[in-house]
Amino acid sequence: MEYISYKKGYKYQLSESYVTNINLAPEQEDIETRYIDLTTEGKLTIKEGYAWDGPSGPTFDTLNFMRGSLVHDALYQLMRNEKLDKEMFREPADKLLQRMCRKDGMGWLRAKWVYWALHKWGNPAADPSNKKPVILAPHSI
Repeated sequence: MEYISYKKGYKYQLSESYVTNINLAPEQEDIETRYIDLTTEGKLTIKEGYAWDGPSGPTFDTLNFMRGSLVHDALYQLMRNEKLDKEMFREPADKLLQRMCRKDGMGWLRAKWVYWALHKWGNPAADPSNKKPVILAPHSI
């Protein structure tokens, strides 16, 4: 029987690749995946077609939150897929999100709330045991 395989939980899809330099980097070797590359110098490339769920939690998807949520979700995905060590990179990724949101015009109080909420409740999203499952349709085989 023919089927499709897919993952749920995404709201947005990148229409062109995004490249930025960040203050997080793998120590040993560059990370290269289908949609995310991160060099040992901190050059992060999120490729066209990458899908993410935008800002999470009890919040609004505002323009001053979108770029940070993209980068943060990509970094958490690298942690879930065990390309980055969660214990070493989770807090710096959360702080990077806060800085990016502030740079993009988010007020300091909301940005502080974003960081605090991630620090308190974000751990499962970076945990390798919470990879999004692949679903087969019309039914699992």
